[in-house]
Amino acid sequence: MWSHLERGSSPVDWCESNYSISPVIAEFFNTVTNVIFFLFPPVLMHLFQEYAKFVNPAINILWALFMVVGLSSAYFHATLSLVGQLLDELAILWVFMAAFAMFFPKRYFPKFLGENRRLLAFYSTVLSVVLTGFLVMHPAANAFALMTLVVPALGFLYKELNRVKCPRVYRLGLRCVAVCLLAMFCWVVDRMFCNAWLSIDFPYLHGVWHILIFIASYTALVLFAYFNVTEERPEQRPQLRYWPKNEFELGIPYITLKHPCKKDSNLTI
Repeated sequence: MWSHLERGSSPVDWCESNYSISPVIAEFFNTVTNVIFFLFPPVLMHLFQEYAKFVNPAINILWALFMVVGLSSAYFHATLSLVGQLLDELAILWVFMAAFAMFFPKRYFPKFLGENRRLLAFYSTVLSVVLTGFLVMHPAANAFALMTLVVPALGFLYKELNRVKCPRVYRLGLRCVAVCLLAMFCWVVDRMFCNAWLSIDFPYLHGVWHILIFIASYTALVLFAYFNVTEERPEQRPQLRYWPKNEFELGIPYITLKHPCKKDSNLTI
């Protein structure tokens, strides 16, 4: 067990040269780019105060899990230890499962759930525990397995975008998909064509992946939060806004409510 904590014990080693900048940080750029996972979640918690109060306070769990992902990823890239790798991958898995439990459209619920989102959250938690066991047992295949989760996420995003009537939301969806595909491209070419990037002295695409996948992920959650209110609480009239200037659509997107009101239901988890 203690050997799993040792530096370099992970079977995964990204393209960036190890200890080339700092004698204590294995992959310096891959480590420091995780700072974005710490800077933005507190801002998102602030911007989503209204959503958390009147729709679902569990939205803050997702922003907190982003910070866990950043901490785990930074530890992994700084040490390249197997424990760091597993913490990084498990944090990503739990973000996916929490988002699934929170935003999966009720019209797709199987009959045994009876449109009960809390029951979906329970089964999602059980599934997450089972998948956690598989990830711990097969660390070498984890990264590719987690990447496959992007496919159904993009599929649901595409279906929901085709239902939306707000051009502003649709544009944000297109940008989200574009950034996600660019992030996946960076991840793949860094992993598969490392020698080519080393030949031009630019082995930093995995760090770029960190930045792009964070932008794509939180944007997707903003969109799914919008879809969720539109479908389950349409009377609250969700509005997509941007910070710091609402007219600037490349700012930080968030959701406000035109008619905020509390309602006792099983929407929250």
